[in-house]
Amino acid sequence: MPMISSLSSRERRRSRTFLFAAALTAMPVFGGAHADDTVRQVLPGAQPMVAPQQLTREKAPDQSEIERFCSNIADAARDRRYALQAEELKQLQAGIDERMKALDAKKAEYETWLKRREVFLARAEDGVVKIYAGMKPDAAAERLAIVNADLAAAILMKLDSRKAGVILNEMDQKAAATLTGIMASAARRVDPS
Repeated sequence: MPMISSLSSRERRRSRTFLFAAALTAMPVFGGAHADDTVRQVLPGAQPMVAPQQLTREKAPDQSEIERFCSNIADAARDRRYALQAEELKQLQAGIDERMKALDAKKAEYETWLKRREVFLARAEDGVVKIYAGMKPDAAAERLAIVNADLAAAILMKLDSRKAGVILNEMDQKAAATLTGIMASAARRVDPS
C-alpha cells in the first residue's frame, strides 16, 4: 500500500486502467470463448473430465400420436381403475362384515342380559308384593307413600284388592288419589293419547 500512496493521481488512474484492461482480456468473451478453452482443476485420483456432448432436442410428438397412445391404453386404464375400485369395495365389505358380527354379538349379549333382568324383576316384584302383603296396612301405607308413585301403584295392583283397599284407606288423601289415578290409567285397555 505504501507504493500506491507514493504514486501520483495520474499514475494511479493509469494503473487502474491497466488492471481493468488486463482483467477484461483475461475473461472469456461471451460467444467467442469455447468450453474447451477454460482451465479446469483436476484432483489427484479423479477421473478426467469428459467433454460434454451436444444435446439434441427431440421433436415433440404431434397430437395424433398422443391421441393414439391414449386410445390404446384407455381400456387397460379403465380395467385397472375398475380393479382398484373392486378391491376397495371388497375391503369395505370386509370391514362392514366384521362390524356386523360385532353388532350381532352385542345384540345377543344384550338379549341375554335383558332376559335375566326380566326374570329377576319378576322374582323381585313377587317378593316385594309378598312383603307388602304381609305388612300391617298402616305401615305399608307409610312406606308406599315414600316410594316412587309408579312402583307403589304397581305393587298395589298386584296385591289382593281387599288388602290394597285397606292400605289406600290408611294413606294420605293426595297420595291415595295419585296412586288410584295411576292404577286406573294402567287398567285401561286403550291408550287415551
